[in-house]
Amino acid sequence: MIKNLTVALSLFCAHLFSAQNVYLSKVEKTNDNTDKFLYKKSEAAVGAEYLGEIEVQGFSNDDAAVFSLIYKKAKEIGANTFAFKPFENIDGTPQPLNPANYRIALYYTPKEKEEGKKGKLYVFASSDKDQKININKKDYLLAPRSYLTLDIIAGEVYTISTKKLLGSTIKVQPKTSDENLYFQVSSLKVKSDTSGTGGLNLKSGDIIGLEKSYAEFLSLIYLKNKP
Repeated sequence: MIKNLTVALSLFCAHLFSAQNVYLSKVEKTNDNTDKFLYKKSEAAVGAEYLGEIEVQGFSNDDAAVFSLIYKKAKEIGANTFAFKPFENIDGTPQPLNPANYRIALYYTPKEKEEGKKGKLYVFASSDKDQKININKKDYLLAPRSYLTLDIIAGEVYTISTKKLLGSTIKVQPKTSDENLYFQVSSLKVKSDTSGTGGLNLKSGDIIGLEKSYAEFLSLIYLKNKP
């Protein structure tokens, strides 16, 4: 009863952060799972149970804070996966994601049914300016709110550098090709979150290792660079 009351109140009480509202716009049902993660639902996933929707209104450069609000709202109804749900044009065609106003569909997906692409290196730019990076002696330019992906080869060393005089360089060596690696290049001072609920960790200067849930959220709202 208390949980149902909390969900009902969430439909009418928007959580305001800066100029951004994050609220549950629809609740179809709830799930009592205790999963701590919130991953992007893969298209190949079967058995996903639709729970409701979140709407984000207003733009913010603080993506970590926005995701924290989304995470809390999703966990109110027991969601562990999410997907972009586009608004529609008058003719019924889907609109592209607008970072100032978008919807996210929430699901509960059994762990054994969730399938994701693995064996990728993800590197995200910051939210406010171009980022020059070098990966294994190859230069890349990332526009704000964009990211690139590279295939991972098990055992190979990947050197990521920010190409600045006092910038950062890190080396990673994946043991297998069955995992994804997530990093963000940023000039901001970001406080680490070791709770495992969408925080940041592995901070090394201006190259930050990202927790999977938060990284998959960024891959939803950021643009992927063309190869």
